[in-house]
Amino acid sequence: MSTTELITAPLRKLDNELYDLVKGFNILDSVSPVNYRQEKAAFFESSFSRSPAFVYATQKVDSFCLKRSLFNLPVDKLADPELSQLYSDVIESYVDKIDQYKSIGTADFLYESFRYYGEPSEKDIRNANFILHLPDPDPGRDEMLCADEIVSRLERFAQTEGYEYQIRLEDSMIANALVSGTTVKVNRSASVSETEVDALAHHELGVHLVTTLNARRQPLKILSMGCPVNTMTQEGLAILSEYLAGCMTLPRLKVLALRVLAVESMVEENDFKKTFLFLKEQHNVADEQAFTITARVYRGGGFTKDYLYLQGLHQMLNAYETRPDFNNLLSGKVSIEHLSVITGLIDKGYLFKPELISPAIAHPQENDAIQKFITHAIK
Repeated sequence: MSTTELITAPLRKLDNELYDLVKGFNILDSVSPVNYRQEKAAFFESSFSRSPAFVYATQKVDSFCLKRSLFNLPVDKLADPELSQLYSDVIESYVDKIDQYKSIGTADFLYESFRYYGEPSEKDIRNANFILHLPDPDPGRDEMLCADEIVSRLERFAQTEGYEYQIRLEDSMIANALVSGTTVKVNRSASVSETEVDALAHHELGVHLVTTLNARRQPLKILSMGCPVNTMTQEGLAILSEYLAGCMTLPRLKVLALRVLAVESMVEENDFKKTFLFLKEQHNVADEQAFTITARVYRGGGFTKDYLYLQGLHQMLNAYETRPDFNNLLSGKVSIEHLSVITGLIDKGYLFKPELISPAIAHPQENDAIQKFITHAIK
């Protein structure tokens, strides 16, 4: 049976209705403080004695009506059990996201973050400490690039790969760059090395943009909405792409490790100043970087997402080396937990195989023995 015959009018209606209900939810955009630069300046002017008071754009959502609308969708009428499972899981995931979205900027956000992302385990802490105890390499002479040069490099990468994209500079960003939909946002204050820009390109464009574009080419919109808690998989894929492209460095891994410890500190102390000083005094992190890492985990009211990157890398490296259907993770916003279901729906014809393959995954570079050892030692 062809895809056209499989996707009946009721299925198409359900898919469109679900998409229309949840399309406005973007947690990453919503937890970006509108006064980030001002509060950062005030924190440094206070000699680290005054925790930032971040402010966020107003969240307008009628959570009760939205949840009721989601639960009223006729998922039980779907004939295929894998399809029914996927839509049910996505709906339940968005019900959790609604609570998280609604609580941004309040004390409840940390609790909702726990519910959705969890918190670092003992294994996560061990992984982080293992990386942080490795000797620092020779810094080399990598040229530092400003925001305009970063934009130029990312544009060249996107054009070479034939990606649909828009790119713009942003004044109030914590990250150096991020992808939202098909828009690539670059921090106007960013200054990063050439190697880091290459890593950014493979991370943000090669994975986050690619999975967005592949999702939009699907006959159903479900993979644009995303599998439940796909963050670990998507970020793990992005870090894996840095590694496969030969752009992964020990300093980069150490930043990911510091994020794990910063989340642990936030969970235990819930005090911005203490977490900042912990990074600065216990791990000799420079002031600018310590502030960035701390702001990332305290944004929204306490965002535990950042501990997922190392565990995501471990999961994706294992999947890359063992799963014959690994590339199906690129077919949209897929989670490793739902990969078998997605593969089944692709085999049946409900979904398409990914049209775009991340260049680092399609043409991996050979890493040296030390980098291989370090990356595979993350458990």
